Amino acid sequence: MNPLELSWNRAWSELSLEAPGGLFERLIAAYRAPHRSYHALQHLQECIAHFSEVPALAVRPGEVEIALWFHDAIYDPRSGDNELLSANLASEELSAAGAPRECQTHVHELIMATRHEAKPSEADQQLLVDIDLAILGASPARFNEYDNQVRLEYSWVPGFLYRMKRREVLKGFLSREHIYCTEYFRERYEQQARANLRAATGQAPAA
Repeated sequence: MNPLELSWNRAWSELSLEAPGGLFERLIAAYRAPHRSYHALQHLQECIAHFSEVPALAVRPGEVEIALWFHDAIYDPRSGDNELLSANLASEELSAAGAPRECQTHVHELIMATRHEAKPSEADQQLLVDIDLAILGASPARFNEYDNQVRLEYSWVPGFLYRMKRREVLKGFLSREHIYCTEYFRERYEQQARANLRAATGQAPAA
């Protein structure tokens, strides 16, 4: 059994639910869609790998893990409501599986936190967001690959406009007091993330 299958089975087992038939295959197919370069299966695999190292940090691990599976289930780079649509899909599938309303609501809120519009205050949201942003603290080679993958997803945006908007987004993360919410991710990725972001935005390395 590969890591994704292990994760899928673990999440549903933790929720004491049985996944709707064919859902695993549908999600895998969605992440393999040809228009995806970064928000693709590689990103899901990396998120699952990060979570697999820290399940004990989650208050409700089954819901965090299933939220990871759905957080980019729907992705259109021309759309501004991908997170909402993905969260709604998660709620629908969890409802079909018989999940309690509380579980559906929590997973929905977890996925919406990946909009990265504000620093999350709830512990599971903090963990999920840190996992989603772990790419910022990847090795320089992987970070550069990620940066290029994002550009491919926005290939329809003129170069000058893309560079301006992309720099704004990355500087936004760099301007935060802390990029990561949890001590675990801060200790492991904060320093490298700042180095990657400074390089990507043309800023001098920290003294």
